[in-house]
Amino acid sequence: MLIVLCAFSTTAAGAKEYEADVINTSAGDLKITFIGHGTLMFTFGGKVIHIDPFGQAGDYNKLPKADIILITHEHSDHLDIKAVEKIRKSKTVVVASENVARQLKMAVVMRNGDVKTVGGLKIEAVPAYNIVHMRSPGTPFHPKGVGNGYVVAFGNKRVYVAGDTENVPEMKQMKAIDVAFLPMNLPYTMTPEMVADAAKGFKPKILYPYHYGDTDPTILKTLLKDHPEIEVRIRQMK
Repeated sequence: MLIVLCAFSTTAAGAKEYEADVINTSAGDLKITFIGHGTLMFTFGGKVIHIDPFGQAGDYNKLPKADIILITHEHSDHLDIKAVEKIRKSKTVVVASENVARQLKMAVVMRNGDVKTVGGLKIEAVPAYNIVHMRSPGTPFHPKGVGNGYVVAFGNKRVYVAGDTENVPEMKQMKAIDVAFLPMNLPYTMTPEMVADAAKGFKPKILYPYHYGDTDPTILKTLLKDHPEIEVRIRQMK
């Protein structure tokens, strides 16, 4: 059974409050802090895991230092080198796509399909790309084989952070996803209909629309109203 508690998290006196959910796993609680945009922070087993830290979404002078940083791709709202350096410690492990690793020293490269154990956590890199939305004819905003989504195992729970992607065939074939973060930042990623289509395919127990820009995330609840097995949870991730 998936137990989720909603709370608010503060990093220091007077610091910005962030929404946070706590999910029970077989290896202890996973705390998910919703920083904003495409940016998340996970706390689990005494470790802090930052996802795509972005200085316009959070104050990285006040947020906790990272044990692990996951970066999905090289676009500036996902690869913010200044934000990374503010939370990077001498032993921080940065996991990144190949394009990102060219800009960050000592990053652990993961390509689509790779599986690695980092800091005791099993991490899978999965494809993230566009099929429909194009920068110009024949040029997708996110080409196939360049960016990653990540599936991270926290105890018996599998959490999928999709990065910038559409509802690609590989996504629909995923199995046993407990929590999924799917983007709706148009025109770069998915429409609500695309997100609903993907969710119907791999059936996450909890679905968080994230990185949704000006798209209304509540549309998903209507699109998935006949699928009670998928719980849509909306947080401040504009």
